[in-house]
Amino acid sequence: MSAAAIQLPRILRIGAGASQTLVATLRELGLARPLLVTDPFLIQQGFSERLLAPLAAAGVSCGMFADCVPDPTTDSVAACLQVLHGGDYDCLVALGGGSSLDTAKAVSVLALHGGEMRDYKMPASVASGLPVIAIPTTAGTGAEVTRAAVITDTANQEKMLCMGLGLVPLAALVDFELTLSMPPRLTADTGLDSLCHAIEAYVSRRANPFTDSIALAAMQSISKHIRTAWAEPDNRAAREAMMLAATQGGIAFANASVTLIHGMSRPIGALFHVPHGLSNAMLLAEVTAWSVAHAPERYARCARAMDMAAAGDSDALALDKLVAGLRQLTADLQVPGPGAWGIAEDDWFGALGAMAQQALASGSPGNNPRIPDAADIEGLYRRVWAG
Repeated sequence: MSAAAIQLPRILRIGAGASQTLVATLRELGLARPLLVTDPFLIQQGFSERLLAPLAAAGVSCGMFADCVPDPTTDSVAACLQVLHGGDYDCLVALGGGSSLDTAKAVSVLALHGGEMRDYKMPASVASGLPVIAIPTTAGTGAEVTRAAVITDTANQEKMLCMGLGLVPLAALVDFELTLSMPPRLTADTGLDSLCHAIEAYVSRRANPFTDSIALAAMQSISKHIRTAWAEPDNRAAREAMMLAATQGGIAFANASVTLIHGMSRPIGALFHVPHGLSNAMLLAEVTAWSVAHAPERYARCARAMDMAAAGDSDALALDKLVAGLRQLTADLQVPGPGAWGIAEDDWFGALGAMAQQALASGSPGNNPRIPDAADIEGLYRRVWAG
């Protein structure tokens, strides 16, 4: 095995109250003129005010872009970039879910290097941009620790995967108290996104010893706590465990890779505007069932880590229990299929070819234990529809 290249934020603060260390973090990094990047909902809920008040008390002036959209587009990134160019900012503070964090990451790169976002999609490598301090408010995407950003090209609705050291935030402040108000659907979808990160990182052809242990720890924690976090939004122990697992999952896949689930998920989000975590959840059990025979020992360890299989079970039995356990988990968390979510059958089947080509173009399916071609991916989309 060749040496693994591990990339992480320079500062990582995890735990209750971590978000309130922003002033100290800015000072530690020698930064003084931040632009806050967030969304209208978090403004409404008072999250931004709780972040801005200590800055004002410390005499730190902070600008704001509050128009991030779910599944950020090249248009929304351009709007944020315009605000950045309108002031003398030396960093970005991203507050929100993966959409706000990815928006800030994209803007940081364009601010220093120019061009269009499509210039930076895979297989291009992204150089460092303006410093980003990431403050996640959902336990799912792991964007606070990853070298990835996903931006939809408004011109053709392609969800572009951008990768590189330049997209790793300089600091991440991971505060589970910001997730206590997450509704059940968002809790389930972001939590299952984290689970996909962990499983995919562990079975990836780019897995390595550093990411293996982190991925297994994330799987174990998510499997244990996700139903509680979903059913009891104010359960602090479950929320804390899910937030840590989300960051662990992000570290794991960012330093290994995602695989076929994410490769197939992005086109669903781009074409049908399904939230990213939910589209992963729709695919999780079916893609796993299709893949398990090509990495049986690895998938069996996943089953045992999540207590879906016993230590004494054979690998063959563990694989059966893994697929059944994932189906049960998505059922318990009320994950809808594409039709139940509202996608018209003709639209779904009419898009199979385009979705398969976009999935392959992302590169992620090539890291899967079982490498698909376009026909395989179309077949999997058909099976996901059939449920």
